[in-house]
Amino acid sequence: APGYTHFPQFLADYQVEVVASLPCYLEENCDSQRGNGVFRKSIEALKLLNTLGYGKPGSSLMLSLVYNPTGLSLPPNQQKLEQSYRDQLRERFGIEFNQLYTITNMPISRFLDDLITSGRYDEYMSLLVRSFNRDAVDGLMCRSTISVDWQGYLYDCDFNQMLDLPLANSPRIQISRVSASDLMDQPIAVGRHCFGCTAGAGSSCRGSLLESK
Repeated sequence: APGYTHFPQFLADYQVEVVASLPCYLEENCDSQRGNGVFRKSIEALKLLNTLGYGKPGSSLMLSLVYNPTGLSLPPNQQKLEQSYRDQLRERFGIEFNQLYTITNMPISRFLDDLITSGRYDEYMSLLVRSFNRDAVDGLMCRSTISVDWQGYLYDCDFNQMLDLPLANSPRIQISRVSASDLMDQPIAVGRHCFGCTAGAGSSCRGSLLESK
């Protein structure tokens, strides 16, 4: 895109890990979720990153892809889907990448609007609640990380930031006013959307939390 052509080289120069969304390795499925032409543009961008060394064996430049399900379903087995992505992208486009993250669609923002408009919000929430996995709780992002917005305000996770849901027992507070010890053993602000991270094999910004069977 105009004005952004220098970014790939800039990212490579500073060893920035790239995490890129590619909801499917099939053009029709990808474009139906993200818009016409998105798949082809994504493929060209991934090829460019490969030419700079991203995702290549032996390279320190990391390139990860992100999968989100289409429709009302949970992500499939992350390891098996990663192999399918690897085979398809390598054979059809010569594209290499390091790993694939599968992430559950969270009932917030645009996806929430779509669920409500289609009258399927209760159906999707029922799926998430039924699929609750206690084993996924220990690895939840909100238990070991924080999210910081552009003004320095703290949230328990990225999704809470998107919902403007602040820390549970604190007023809106900026990172410059707290220490790590201040945040230890504090309760976590939760909502119904949290079932998205505990469903099935669990979900995080680094993909599934558990090895699926």
